[in-house]
Amino acid sequence: MTYILPPHSFMDATHSENTKRIAKNTLVLYVRMLISMLVSLYTSRVILNTLGVEDYGIQNVVGGFVGMFSLISSSLSSATGRFLTFELGRGDKERLKLVFSTSLVIHVSLAAIIFVATETLGLWFLNTQLVLPPSRLVAANWVFQTSILSFMLGLFSVPFNASIISHERMSAFAYFGIFDVLARLLIILFVAYAPWQFDKLIVYALLLLSLSVTMQGIYLSYCRRHFEECRLRFLFDRSYWKEMSGFATWNFIGCTAGLLKDQGVNLLLNLYAGGPVINAARGVALSVNNAVGGFAGNFMAALNPQITKSYAADDRDYMFSIVERGSRFSFYILLILALPILFETDFVLTLWLKHYPAHSVSFVRLVLLLTMSDILSNTLITLQNATGKIRNYQIVVGGMLLMNFPLSWICLKLGYAPEYVYYVGLGVSFACMMLRLWFLRRMAGLSMRRFLRNVYLNVWIVSAAAAILPFALLRTLPLEGWQRFLMLSVVCVVCSIFSVWRLGCTQGERRFLVAKAKETIHRFL
Repeated sequence: MTYILPPHSFMDATHSENTKRIAKNTLVLYVRMLISMLVSLYTSRVILNTLGVEDYGIQNVVGGFVGMFSLISSSLSSATGRFLTFELGRGDKERLKLVFSTSLVIHVSLAAIIFVATETLGLWFLNTQLVLPPSRLVAANWVFQTSILSFMLGLFSVPFNASIISHERMSAFAYFGIFDVLARLLIILFVAYAPWQFDKLIVYALLLLSLSVTMQGIYLSYCRRHFEECRLRFLFDRSYWKEMSGFATWNFIGCTAGLLKDQGVNLLLNLYAGGPVINAARGVALSVNNAVGGFAGNFMAALNPQITKSYAADDRDYMFSIVERGSRFSFYILLILALPILFETDFVLTLWLKHYPAHSVSFVRLVLLLTMSDILSNTLITLQNATGKIRNYQIVVGGMLLMNFPLSWICLKLGYAPEYVYYVGLGVSFACMMLRLWFLRRMAGLSMRRFLRNVYLNVWIVSAAAAILPFALLRTLPLEGWQRFLMLSVVCVVCSIFSVWRLGCTQGERRFLVAKAKETIHRFL
């Protein structure tokens, strides 16, 4: 079912070096993710117990509401990353400097505009429209203000973060991420166990703001020291502004749709399905999803620059091969981690949180399934952005993605269960993938039929094969609790790995993985 790469794909020196770089960067990011996952799962439990369900829901929905204003910055962030990586692929340092400086001026200006918008429209919505307990309105406003300042700092640092990714300095990215997650752990432990009395939600928000200031300073200092283009020169190139703004304007549709899918639906759940408590359940589901999905996301972070650079260098064969391979392997990684959780969601949440909000179990399962569906499109999105031709793509695909919000609103308005917002998301996700393939067939020459056969059909065959034995055991095992969880988890992981190895990998990929495993073992012995 998988596409057999041309013989030179694993032999060509340049491609081999690129593949090794992807593997090395992925390994570094996985170390970061493993530490982050373990700490995040623990801190999510502590902060839920410390703040309580109501304050945890307030922090989730208010912080998410501020995040909705990132729809503008997200479109510019994608443009910045794309243009920086493209110029690196072409090897033009002067144009690289102009791209960075122009993007920096744009982001600083945008920060000022968003500050005005959030302090007017945002404050009005927070205090008059959101469903919040009157006694916690002051705390909610503190969360709102600190979230705005953190957001503005993050906006300023976008060009610097994009430079680290474009240069593929994943080790630095990993170290900074580990520092960030450990600092968050210390903040949460302080809020939970400090001996004196204070409003924990307000103090938690202020400490997160201080961490945001620290992290942005670290990113700025590193980039100025290591990358020639990352200097605080407020240069502005009109032609780049026109090109980047055109890209960002059309990308704005997709970013808006993505935010309405996530934070917009979160607001709908707040307004129509139970207030902060249902937001807390969604927050629990997203914490699990971020911990598991981050492993696949790190693989994509290591892979994406190579897609853009290979497009810039007009190396189409290699580009198509890593687009297909990236989609498959990111799905496989997610499958291996998610399958035990899908079967034992209730036990995992009880073990993790002891007590959790209603709907958490179904939300976790549905969010993981939605992420597994969405992840198949990640390399397609990167390739589409690499072409720079996104106007018609964003109108059609972004328009389809926008349907998440009105369809979810209709379901909730008609009284359907909150889970229906995720059923809507699954249907829209599949439709968007098909539309992306149709556009890339025309714009980049990607074979739609081959992708569906080699990627989409393949990953679902692998998934079905991996799930058969665990499902049978779940239906027949008389065991409960730890015994069943451990047995099912081992069976899920073994079946998933075996299914991926036998049904999901080509012979060339198996040889490469064996060689890398031997190399890694030899390095540590």
